[in-house]
Amino acid sequence: MVQRLSRALTFIAGSVVGGLALAFVVVALHPSLISPPRSSRPQAYRHQSADRGAGRREPPVVSYARAVERAAPAVVNIYTARLVTEQVNPFAPFAPFSGAFGNLLPEYRQRIERTLGSGVIIDKQGHIVTNYHVIANAEAIRVQLADGRIAKPRIVGVDPDTDLAVLQINLPHLPVITFGHSRQVRVGDVVLAIGDPLGLSQTVTNGIVSATGRENLGISAFDNFIQTDAPINFGNSGGALVNSNGQLIGINTAIVAKSLGVDGIGFAIPIDIVRHVVHDIIKYGKVIRGWIGIVPADISNTEARRVGLAHGGVIIANMYVGSPAQQAGLKAGDLLLDLDGKPVQSAEAARVEIASCAPGSMLTVHVLRGERTLTLRVPVQQQPT
Repeated sequence: MVQRLSRALTFIAGSVVGGLALAFVVVALHPSLISPPRSSRPQAYRHQSADRGAGRREPPVVSYARAVERAAPAVVNIYTARLVTEQVNPFAPFAPFSGAFGNLLPEYRQRIERTLGSGVIIDKQGHIVTNYHVIANAEAIRVQLADGRIAKPRIVGVDPDTDLAVLQINLPHLPVITFGHSRQVRVGDVVLAIGDPLGLSQTVTNGIVSATGRENLGISAFDNFIQTDAPINFGNSGGALVNSNGQLIGINTAIVAKSLGVDGIGFAIPIDIVRHVVHDIIKYGKVIRGWIGIVPADISNTEARRVGLAHGGVIIANMYVGSPAQQAGLKAGDLLLDLDGKPVQSAEAARVEIASCAPGSMLTVHVLRGERTLTLRVPVQQQPT
């Protein structure tokens, strides 16, 4: 028995030693069997080994290249030319003696004024949204795409109240930008401004959203802007303000005058306003806005107490005679509390909210009159021209 056990152990030991020897020979001839190919090693490992032996991993690179690739092809350059007539004084060099020439008829001269702007292609039908002031009074308009193609657009319609205009070009295979939602924009979000500043096409600048809902700037009749510190320069007007995903969230419109020593304050029209305006212009040729015939105004707490109101807010400062608001029972001096359940934050916000109502609909208006609260239903009409 002992002899058989001894022979078995000797056989097992010999097999193990033989197997190890065979494995050693195989590994020596084919080392890749226990080490993966160099190309299959993790990417981080390749970066790490290429770092001059430093033994540390490269930090991640923050880039908005994907956002630019998605948005920039749909941003176009807009070139305009307009005929400008100006008065000249032929006797300017002899100003001290101008009286000697009597009351001569003034002289006029004409010149071609050329301007630069930007626009954004919004659909495959070739519709382009830009600022109204970019094309206002233009005698000739040309559009140049990012791929170099040039087209002569037609003007579909304009809306000076929001400083927006819609053009259309007839070209195949057009790049189209993706719309975002301006109501999702938050202060601190990274944004990119894409346009044609100073004729430098496809220029991209970046910054953050500095504020939303900026009002009473005197830029347009309906002020409700996204404020950004992304550099916006001459020629950027009508260009795209996009988020870090390359989605359009606004149309770049204006900057604070640098002559005031201010820099890094620009304004864009929110895309939710743009969407409504563009829809109406394409469908009706103009923007259809609601109207009830009131003139709202902001009032402070001190001013409110003087007229017998409990607190300040937005007051109906005046009304149009025979307007829907007057017929529904609203009165000058009423304090607007909410419109269709939405609290009224400012006079500008009230105007925008009323304008967004569809003509023919009913608007529920909650007001404070003295110490009484009233709820009135007001029919909405189309805003008179």
